[in-house]
Parts: sequence; structure tokens; C-alpha cells
Amino acid sequence: MRISRKMDAQVVPVDPANATGSVRFNRMFHAEPPGRAEGAIATFEPGARSAWHSHPLGQTLVILEGSGRVQSWGGPVEEIRAGDVVWTPASEKHWHGASPTEGMVQLAVGEAVPGKPTSDWMEKVSDEEYSSGRRTPEAPRKKRSP
Repeated sequence: MRISRKMDAQVVPVDPANATGSVRFNRMFHAEPPGRAEGAIATFEPGARSAWHSHPLGQTLVILEGSGRVQSWGGPVEEIRAGDVVWTPASEKHWHGASPTEGMVQLAVGEAVPGKPTSDWMEKVSDEEYSSGRRTPEAPRKKRSP
């Protein structure tokens, strides 16, 4: 058994290349092998959001405080609030963050794949994507052969 004490936790700002606005990250736990679970608390100030990203084995978000937004590539922007749980499937491109007027605190839980990063970071979410609530373009589809 291992107990991690709150006073030992380090809160660090998220790499500016992976977020817009003020986002702080507190890694809460990381399972010992053969376990793969890991979790962190992320705090987003109003208007802050992650860049587009995916997770090799998916991710569960539990919204602890405030309100925010989440979007999967090609889907609508969805409003989320304290008490909501968001599941993102493996390798699905998405973003999440606070609402424009209220901050958000989330518990993010995922599984690590040995030798791979837990997040695959991509381009930043534009102000237009974030504020308009418009759908992002769907990935191009292959043409069918005649």
C-alpha cells in the first residue's frame, strides 16, 4: 500500500504549447505495473482550454467544480458542469476546458501504455472554435472505387 499526501503534491502550469489560457495540473496518482491507471486534477481558469489531443486508451473526466466545454473532432461543442462524467474513447481527437465566464476543475483518469506518452498533443483550439460552438470539419473520407 502507498499513501500519497496532499501536502506532497506539486501543482504545475501546463505547457503553453498544449493549452490556451491558465491551466494548472496536479498529478495525483500513477499505478505501479502491472496497473496502468493514472489520474490528475486539472484546474482551468475562465476561457482556458486544452489543445486538441487524444489518449491511446481513452480518458474519463469527472467534473468536480465549475463549468466548461468539451468537443470531439467533427462533433458539437458540449457544455459540461460539476458532477458530469465525460468518457473519450481511445485515440479520439478532442479538447476540453472552462467556460468563458467560469473556471472548471476536473479529475482526469486514463491508462498508460508502456513506452508511449499518455497524451498525443496536436494543434491549439482556435478562439473561433471555442467561442462559436461550431462543429469542426470532419476528417476527409476516402473516395469509393467504382
